[in-house]
Amino acid sequence: MMRRLEVCCGNLASVRAAAEGGADRVELCRELELDGLTPSREMIREAVGICRPAGVRVHVLIRSRAGNFVYDNAEVEQMAGDIRMALGEGADGVVIGALTPGGDVDLGACRRWMGLCRRADGSLRCNVTFHRAFDVCRDPFVALEQICQLGCNRILTSGQQPSAEAGVPLLRQLVERARQLSAGAGRELTILCGAGVNTQNALSILNATGATEIHGSLRTGAVSDVAKIKKITSLL
Repeated sequence: MMRRLEVCCGNLASVRAAAEGGADRVELCRELELDGLTPSREMIREAVGICRPAGVRVHVLIRSRAGNFVYDNAEVEQMAGDIRMALGEGADGVVIGALTPGGDVDLGACRRWMGLCRRADGSLRCNVTFHRAFDVCRDPFVALEQICQLGCNRILTSGQQPSAEAGVPLLRQLVERARQLSAGAGRELTILCGAGVNTQNALSILNATGATEIHGSLRTGAVSDVAKIKKITSLL
């Protein structure tokens, strides 16, 4: 199965580096120092303009504020508007996630957002990733099943550890369980390994977990580094 690199981009210079370096996708956000927030309409439009000619997909982070992943109704609706905006500007996918105060997947919020990502016949009109809210959920295997039932395409996770390298044992189990669930559901749920990914460990994380997708910002300073991106893409 083909291996893929997603580059987390907090500015347009990083988007250009990802496109030049041969990444498969970018996760577009702003305020990376806050673990990422929803980018502006203008940033999405420009990123799509950079990526589309290069065949690089743009997935937009939908996160209205820093802090926890427990949202009230007003915040859920604000992010619903952000999903409409991102898709209207040509994004190929969105990156979502919400939890209950008890640490379970907030099915109500996620169903609301997933509804905006579906066509009238129920099929997805864009790609959907569940973000690293997964890494602070109460039970990763219960959450995995719920996210599969929601119809998400992938989960970005470090295996509930500070880095994907440290999370390899759980990531390996999640990859295997996701494949079992995918077979039963008739659609693929992918585990996207992220956090602390670099040119030295990317390949070993994929090999150790059996995953096919890896995620990192691969920055030098504030900007994703073309050389680092090219190094990883050459290894995949």
